[in-house]
Amino acid sequence: MNILNIAINNGEAAITAPWSCYTGTISILGTIREFRLYYKHVKASTVNFINHIIEVILPNKFKKAKTNDLLKIVVAKLYDKIAEQEIERAMEKTRLLLGFAPEDFAMKRFKNGQISKCYTDEKKIVISPDIVKYDRRTIEYIVLHEFCHLKYKTHSKGFWQMMKTYMPNYEKYEMSI
Repeated sequence: MNILNIAINNGEAAITAPWSCYTGTISILGTIREFRLYYKHVKASTVNFINHIIEVILPNKFKKAKTNDLLKIVVAKLYDKIAEQEIERAMEKTRLLLGFAPEDFAMKRFKNGQISKCYTDEKKIVISPDIVKYDRRTIEYIVLHEFCHLKYKTHSKGFWQMMKTYMPNYEKYEMSI
């Protein structure tokens, strides 16, 4: 229940709310979504997805933190959660398509903004959770690209032929990154 505070001073009413709201937009799976951050008198944080709007409710005790820093943390945690499922889905789809998989896989943010990397010697693929800014087909392209590096270290003719075999229109997705 939202409660408004109404104060009357010299015949003028001032209405305030015991919560604060910050809004913005973020990209999730290639779609721009409205994002609302509320501070309310609650004990635990919650995230709701209502009418295509992402609503994050934080306890009032977080009001003292810098809102921009807090927003970055909240969005990063949201991306982490979505990425767990989306990367797993794309990895499994690609594994079934190609018939092989990396020996190891990890999710981590790169300091240079890179979205993914294949360590061919270790047969390991690392993907940033920020990948969820892109649509699912682009995520599948990125995962396929890294899988192809398990067979071809460099962007050789064989590498690009493999890409074309499994994703004939790969150039479309490569350009969107």
